[in-house]
Amino acid sequence: MKNKSKALQAALDAADAARQVILEHYRDGVDVHFKGDDSPVTQADISAEEAIVSLLRERFDDHGFYGEELGQHAGNSGYTWLIDPIDGTKSFVRNCPFFSTQIALMHEGELVLGVSSAPVSGDVFYAERGQGAWCGDQRLQVRDTQTLDRAVLSTGNLGSLISQQAKWTALGGLMQSVHRHRGYGDYLHYHLLAQGSIDLIVESDVNILDVAALSVIVEEAGGVFTDLDGGALSLETRSVLASGDAGLHADAAKRLA
Repeated sequence: MKNKSKALQAALDAADAARQVILEHYRDGVDVHFKGDDSPVTQADISAEEAIVSLLRERFDDHGFYGEELGQHAGNSGYTWLIDPIDGTKSFVRNCPFFSTQIALMHEGELVLGVSSAPVSGDVFYAERGQGAWCGDQRLQVRDTQTLDRAVLSTGNLGSLISQQAKWTALGGLMQSVHRHRGYGDYLHYHLLAQGSIDLIVESDVNILDVAALSVIVEEAGGVFTDLDGGALSLETRSVLASGDAGLHADAAKRLA
């Protein structure tokens, strides 16, 4: 993208600042602590989020912030940054490279830009409403696979779906209907969807901070991104159904309903 807005450039710079912090800890190792929900947190998570917020606040002192580690801080402009400094901390602490930094900007309830940075691989996907989705100078485009029998499905976190017998059975039927199914998970399958390498994603256990930026990227690449019930994303979103083709998305949603 040639003409990046000040907000998008700031998000890219913040992601790069976080990457430097994260890789330093990734090489040297970190102590792991557990939050009240039994999810892990490290000094890398906290320091990376501090680096992101510091840079963004320096450029936009009237914006609000909602971060995974530092919580919510209201602004007075209608803009709120959604930040997950290390999405995939469980992978991070085991030296598994499938974790990312997620930064999105919401304006009056609408997600307007997103940056998804994979520190180990160096891949940075980004998008802004009306400007397409990009990785470097390469514009991203979903694949227009229109039928399940030719589609590649990827699943992620599915823990809560197991207790919903009807949906769990429906997911099994969906997996039998597609051409291929894998569990790439985390940021990776959203990047694969945006670049046209897979066609469909199902997750039942996410947080909006995990997927806000990725939703803008997928949609700007031409895809469809909703929760499992077909609803639009909000701060309360807990599930994902994403696809490269609207008809394919509708078919999958009908089967999972």
